[in-house]
Amino acid sequence: MSRKKVLLAGESWVSTATHIKGFDQFPTVTYHTGADELLAALKDGPFDVTFMPAHEAQRNFPQTMETLSAYDAVVLSDIGANTLLLHPDTWVHSKPTPNRLRLLRDYVGNGGGLLMFGGYYSFQGINGGARYHKTPVEDVLPVTCLPVDDRIEVPEGYAPVVVGPQSHPILQGLGKDWPILLGFNEVTVKDDAEVLATVSSDYRSLPLLVTGKFGKGRTLAWTSDVGPHWLPPGFIAWNGYKTLFEQMLGWATSRD
Repeated sequence: MSRKKVLLAGESWVSTATHIKGFDQFPTVTYHTGADELLAALKDGPFDVTFMPAHEAQRNFPQTMETLSAYDAVVLSDIGANTLLLHPDTWVHSKPTPNRLRLLRDYVGNGGGLLMFGGYYSFQGINGGARYHKTPVEDVLPVTCLPVDDRIEVPEGYAPVVVGPQSHPILQGLGKDWPILLGFNEVTVKDDAEVLATVSSDYRSLPLLVTGKFGKGRTLAWTSDVGPHWLPPGFIAWNGYKTLFEQMLGWATSRD
């Protein structure tokens, strides 16, 4: 049986620092990726995952239905809407380019799977900068984004609460005792969506894992992270970590 193809876009950033030593100073630049743990967990499994870091996605994220449809599912994780809207040909050279948010909406309508995982540039994000509210991507997600900064930091940690049936394909074999998480993006659930897990009642039992359908396709929202810092080492070491994300992808790529 052939492996299903998944495109994971986002989860990279560049940091700059200035080191001051008395009279002298010097800058450094470092490159980071946030999906290392997830990619390691999914390696050699039932999915062929193509990782497209955020800085590559601005230019290389598919611009046609033909190239996008080569994937059974697309994951947007910690990548803001501007990265997909502002191809360098538009940003630098003022040339018209395809609207890749509309392309994603049509891709799901035609039967593709779309998953959004949480982070500082997911859903609405830090200072509202991810900016998926009132976009074609929000149209297909099972949740609605807030119009403001939606991050909820939980430094003391919270235990996820499983509310969906254990028989659900995403929840099978995971039990109800999941390790703690340290934050999430606040969203609201659409009427026709199914909530499988929430955050704790201390944080208003807001949605953590939500599924939905749009046209012929399936969509999923996981409002916490895939790795540090909202996903602490204990969650990554949990024997359900690999299973949870594999089953998310399995559900999203299933066809009725």
